[in-house]
Amino acid sequence: MIYTVTLNPALDKTVEIPSLTIDSVNRITKMRTDPGGKGINVSKVIHKLGKKSVAAGILGGDTGNAIQSALEAMGLETSFRFVEGETRTNLKVVDPVLHTNTDINEPGVTLSEEILKDYLGELIKKLVPGDIMVLSGSLPKGSPKDTYQTWVRACKKAGAKVILDADGELLAEGLKASPYLIKPNDHELSALLGRTLTTPKELAKAAHELMDTYKIEKIAVSMGGAGALFVTGEETIYAEGLKVPVGSTVGAGDSVVAALAVAEETGMSLEATVRLATATGAANVMCSGTQAAEYDVIQGLISKVVFHRL
Repeated sequence: MIYTVTLNPALDKTVEIPSLTIDSVNRITKMRTDPGGKGINVSKVIHKLGKKSVAAGILGGDTGNAIQSALEAMGLETSFRFVEGETRTNLKVVDPVLHTNTDINEPGVTLSEEILKDYLGELIKKLVPGDIMVLSGSLPKGSPKDTYQTWVRACKKAGAKVILDADGELLAEGLKASPYLIKPNDHELSALLGRTLTTPKELAKAAHELMDTYKIEKIAVSMGGAGALFVTGEETIYAEGLKVPVGSTVGAGDSVVAALAVAEETGMSLEATVRLATATGAANVMCSGTQAAEYDVIQGLISKVVFHRL
């Protein structure tokens, strides 16, 4: 089973504002609301790929109830812990004229270390060897900076393969527990290594450095419209970005993580993984908000993926 954990979820309100102007009145032309947060986005895409997952995490208040109800209406299995406080609502502003995406995120609930420890213990009891645990996104206020390190280590001990999708200090701390797979983007990887990385070869070299240092099995590096890099101990593949009409880039990285989790669970070859992940990422860019692309759209893009072995 694939589990996705979103410790700081959100109700994502995506609005479209042509020619967004600061210090002025702006009018919304389109609006949609989706249950969001990186792990939740991953579960939504896994569902569209025809596979099952359990969406887990921390929710609070009426917004939390709305998120759980929306996910269950989609047919997703959930395992959330409700706490005091109100789950955040995040505003995503898409400007189709200036081609910009602006996120305005609320802070969310505040958690104690005790709540996190107790909830981790609850989830660990459900894991069996071979399960896949996806840990992704920001942490709520009150969370220790080494939360992901703790969770990665505990999930590994239970026999799960851990996919970690975080950035900055959260990623740096999580790496110390040697997750199975990480998915930084090129900017996050550059920040982590302390040097600017731009070309696929530079990124591949940096990925191998991390794999050797932290004993990571696989690394996928997203490069926005320029494509993505997929690295294992034996193979390195660079996939070119697919040219598609852009609806929203929000959640594109999460859709790649979903494809990686599905590929891992089903035992796909690296080549098949690259095709699925690239097509899934591109298909979700075509969608508005953080809704997940339909499988027939993803399937139609798989044959168009162009990749090179490095």
